[in-house]
Amino acid sequence: MSWGEVPFDAIIADSAFGPRFSGDCYAEDGNVATLRTTDLSPDGSISLDTMPHAKIDEDKFESHFLQVGDLVISRSGRIGTTALFNGYHKPVLPGAFLIRFRLDLSRAHPLFFRLYFNSVDGQERLLSVAQGAAQQNINITNVRKLSVPLPPLAEQFRIATVLACYDDLIATNQRRITLLEDAARRLYREWFVHLRFPGHESVPVKDGMPQGWMRQTLGELCDSTDGASVQTGPFGSQLHQHDYKDSGTPVVMPQDIVGDRIRMNKIAYVDEQTANRLARHRLRPLDIVFPRRGDISKRALVEPHQDGFLCGTGCLKISLPLEPLHPLVHYCQLADPDMVKWIEGQAIGATMLNLSGAILRSIECVIPSRDVQARFVTDMQAFRQQIDILELQNAGLARARDLLLPKLMSGQLDVSGIPLPEELAA
Repeated sequence: MSWGEVPFDAIIADSAFGPRFSGDCYAEDGNVATLRTTDLSPDGSISLDTMPHAKIDEDKFESHFLQVGDLVISRSGRIGTTALFNGYHKPVLPGAFLIRFRLDLSRAHPLFFRLYFNSVDGQERLLSVAQGAAQQNINITNVRKLSVPLPPLAEQFRIATVLACYDDLIATNQRRITLLEDAARRLYREWFVHLRFPGHESVPVKDGMPQGWMRQTLGELCDSTDGASVQTGPFGSQLHQHDYKDSGTPVVMPQDIVGDRIRMNKIAYVDEQTANRLARHRLRPLDIVFPRRGDISKRALVEPHQDGFLCGTGCLKISLPLEPLHPLVHYCQLADPDMVKWIEGQAIGATMLNLSGAILRSIECVIPSRDVQARFVTDMQAFRQQIDILELQNAGLARARDLLLPKLMSGQLDVSGIPLPEELAA
């Protein structure tokens, strides 16, 4: 079975670019939320928590506000990422680099088309109308002209229902991951900021420091500890664009640090000869990797299976032995909001923050007693193990969904026999 196709324009009720307004309007207590391209994940999920707020005249932008069921498509940057807006407790404006499409619901199911445009075929079609030499973008007119498959509406519902089950399971696991990460952060602050660690009642505290604990800068710690170091990735003169290959040793760049993990989906590689030449930049388990530019609030702890990866040109790495400061304890110190704010305050650059080894070496580290660190590391490893299991489950669900999606979208699989929720209820 294969579906007939129609111009996308035939099933659009309304469309518009996101509006522009002054950056001075942004405010934490703003009355309107703004959806940016950076608030969209590659699969089209919307991160409601990261949307900034602004104080603006709602009447002026009333025609631009998103409604439940609207599609938004990124027109620049990560071109073609398509999301479905499902509501928020404040009015939401799409950003200037998003296009809003409101579909004719008598012919089109919005979730079906969100899934379609994020499929391989949908992405190819969107990218086929991208324009621009230095910075490619898509516009409303060209997207409206695209041919898209149009199954009967009941089939659209069934296909969307099947695929949404995978997305729902992934979203549930992601919420559990978020709760675990939040619990880990709160445990760190409880023990090491508020000093309510196990047995704290019997430990004297002087000048805010429990007995048996100490303070050192990271630089002092590195200078006095064998195997401890802060190191910048290779310079551009050491690692050129032509050195990158399709396989080999992975090279960690800032864009590969996502969600405090090193992600492999877009990672670059070098051959073994180049990796051996840059052996001093190899990463070892429990090394901590930072971006040198841009979003310097990110960091990642190197996992055992990432042993031997290379620290890339745009990154720095911190290497610590297990004593006197366990790398996992220091990793949590670096993730604490107060420390993130301090590091960003030290960074250099007006338009893009730049981090240096000297800034990292100046970080003041709290070195707890050995027994407190050991108990904390045990708890953190349990959190991370649970998170790893959930992430593996999500990766498997995403692979299964992505294998199924093109077969459903092309009509290769017959879904006419799959009952809809309302049919099951009846």
